[in-house]
Amino acid sequence: VATSAGNSGPGDDTVGSPGNAPWVTTVGASTQDRFYEGEVKPKGGPKVTGASLTPGVALSPFVDAEDAGGDLCIPGSLDPGVVSGAVVLCRRGAVGRAEKSEAVALAGGVGMVLYNNDDDDNLFTDTHAIPSVHINNSDGLELKDYIDEQAEKGKAAEVEITDTGDEGNAHRAPSMAYFSSRGPNGPVPDIIKPDITAPGHQILAGDSTGTNAFGDAFQAISGTSMSSPHVAGLFALLRQAHPDWSPAAARSAIMTTANTSVRAEDRHTQATPFEMGAGEIDPGKVDKKGSAFNPGLVYDAGLFEYAGYTCGADLGVFTSGSCDFLAGQGVPFDASDLNLPSIGIAELAGSQTVHRTVTSVADQTIEYKAKVSDPDGYEVTVTPDRFTLAPGESATFAITITNDGAPAGDWRFGSLELKGKGYKVVSPIAVKGALFDAPDEVATTGTSGTADVEVLFGYTGTYSAAAHGPVPSTPFTGTIGQDPDQTYPSGDDAAGPGGGVDTHPLTVTGSAFLRIEVVIPGDDDLDLFLLDQANDIIAASTNGGTDEHIELTAPADGNYTLVVHGWGVPSAPLDYTVDMWSVPSAPDTGALTIDSAPASAVNGSTGTVSASWSGLAPGERYLGAVSHTGDAGLLGLTLIAIDT
Repeated sequence: VATSAGNSGPGDDTVGSPGNAPWVTTVGASTQDRFYEGEVKPKGGPKVTGASLTPGVALSPFVDAEDAGGDLCIPGSLDPGVVSGAVVLCRRGAVGRAEKSEAVALAGGVGMVLYNNDDDDNLFTDTHAIPSVHINNSDGLELKDYIDEQAEKGKAAEVEITDTGDEGNAHRAPSMAYFSSRGPNGPVPDIIKPDITAPGHQILAGDSTGTNAFGDAFQAISGTSMSSPHVAGLFALLRQAHPDWSPAAARSAIMTTANTSVRAEDRHTQATPFEMGAGEIDPGKVDKKGSAFNPGLVYDAGLFEYAGYTCGADLGVFTSGSCDFLAGQGVPFDASDLNLPSIGIAELAGSQTVHRTVTSVADQTIEYKAKVSDPDGYEVTVTPDRFTLAPGESATFAITITNDGAPAGDWRFGSLELKGKGYKVVSPIAVKGALFDAPDEVATTGTSGTADVEVLFGYTGTYSAAAHGPVPSTPFTGTIGQDPDQTYPSGDDAAGPGGGVDTHPLTVTGSAFLRIEVVIPGDDDLDLFLLDQANDIIAASTNGGTDEHIELTAPADGNYTLVVHGWGVPSAPLDYTVDMWSVPSAPDTGALTIDSAPASAVNGSTGTVSASWSGLAPGERYLGAVSHTGDAGLLGLTLIAIDT
């Protein structure tokens, strides 16, 4: 499946669902060489070229929307007495681009020139209501100056729009579209997203809704919804050429043969894997070595690999028995070890080794050699760094990435190439350093017992471990019915027994970690919302079915409201129990004790924190924590979940 990365860029961590899942091919949007343009020609002023597919306008009065009710051209704000019969200069923002041309048309205007708020953003060929040209910020400011200068001279500014729809050349293409959503991948930062980019700007196609305002049965529009179909189409061609390839193999072929010479949205600097993924698709010819149809090697994956990932991420997709079976088969659970054509490590303390397996899809025996472009501040080694494969054979190799001076918290990028006999199989690398690494949670059982927490250090200095809790659950019980419109909050929310919304006040003080959960097997679907003192929603869990969890690290002291929402209650009323654990921030306040821990941290070294407990009540679920503290203060928590 090819899916759009989203149009929420250029900020970080803006790839949304389903694009953040590892089994789909997530596609960003980049520019292309072809650019549909129009020219703005002020009488006696600077000529400007921008994006346009609408007709031109003969010489007409030229007015600045700022002098006609507001430079943003919000519908209803423009004075027809100023705008009627004129071309209007509008600034981008507040409302949609096409809405601005509609606003000008409503006020009697005959054309629009729309300018950006900066020169990094893209220029769009929208289906406007009147002839329009979209230009850069600097060009827009020049035209504003021209209009002001004409007024100072006592002259009326005039302009014509010509040559619209001409095919020009985009500036420094391919570059990433400003709107294209970026990584890192928030839910699973070890998996690089997007996977790939494709042309998604000024994509010309027929308009299935009919003709536009000018009688044209086409549009040239932009978005990752325009780029993803390029990849879907290429998948169809790959399936025709290689019907035996898995979806993962096809994605690998596209990614490892991509064009990596893609610029960022500023059209100057090199794009990173969080912007372009592996690069821009470059299908090539069917019989050419190194094309997407003939990549030489593929990184393959299937049900077992993806199932192992879900087990490691504790997504609850497969039963514990299935996860145990996969572990027994040697299937890796760590997201960094998923056999993707990209390599990501989000929290690297010292050194980490991941593994990849490649399969030959070439028609001859080839020796491949590994070549690495190290991320700045890291050393990458590949073992073995060369191997020979006959058609259909596979090889597994280890990639060890070691911090060699990179700071914690910064992402750095590199690449791995496997080269041989005209083939070059390229994988992006993304690594972020960390001061410390330890399990997020250790699950164990017994009214008494011990638990070991393995720690890995990415610094040299002081270290100490402390025990917190454990505490039993504080349960909240209630009875709930069906919310008629299945929406919270909304006007029909009915509280109390049998209503679709039930609320519970709670007070939190001195908490290192707060966990709230409700699990009910079957068809019932309850959701959880947590409100602060101002009744603003600060956390929510709205999974399908009733398997809901809200977790907050170091929540602020204060009064909160827990809302249980009856999204789907087929057999109302439904009795429920919500469990809550508040692990105390004060150390040594419960039965959990630290028996031994490393005395200090040494960069790249590992250690074990041993904890024990006794005297817990049977038939309870307890939650405690081991806190890890170093030179920089609190490094993190490892939760200790104890089922008695």
